[in-house]
Amino acid sequence: MKKIKLLSLFVLSLLVLSACSSDDTPDPVLEEEVITTMTVTLTPNGGGTAITLKKQDLDGDGPNAPVLTVTGGDLAAGVTYTGSIELLNETESPAEDITEEVEELSDEHQFFFTVTGGLDVTTDYTNFDGDNNPLGTEFTLTAGAASSGTITFTLRHEPKKPNDGTLADAAGETDIDATFNIAVN
Repeated sequence: MKKIKLLSLFVLSLLVLSACSSDDTPDPVLEEEVITTMTVTLTPNGGGTAITLKKQDLDGDGPNAPVLTVTGGDLAAGVTYTGSIELLNETESPAEDITEEVEELSDEHQFFFTVTGGLDVTTDYTNFDGDNNPLGTEFTLTAGAASSGTITFTLRHEPKKPNDGTLADAAGETDIDATFNIAVN
């Protein structure tokens, strides 16, 4: 009887230990980056005043609407601009630069540029991920003829790569987007 109790205790101990193996440890959950501010800077090639497009949403899904600003005037017809996008998390002090994280994980991100309403501009990517797929934190924007409309900047997380350059083909999830009213004069 004593041997049966010891044997039963031994078997029970093995079951308990095997149930606690490290294989049952869940993968760590990676938190999505918090992006409160997107600043798009358009610097005219050859000199001139830079144009800044900014979306700031310090309360995220809170009650306050995001604040959109455009400073520096209108785009000049026939001018090519060097564009850069900065992403910040301003809920932290000092603000965390999310642009660095997006560029480090370039294979998991891509900016898309959507032009509507007759705005005569074209965009071209100038930075890419390790597989030579577009990233878009750096780009050129060429202003055509006098016109007006909107341009939307959309950052997708885990888009399909390669894609045809449209949001419809990209899949993934939107990390941030902003639509700005723009004029070319």
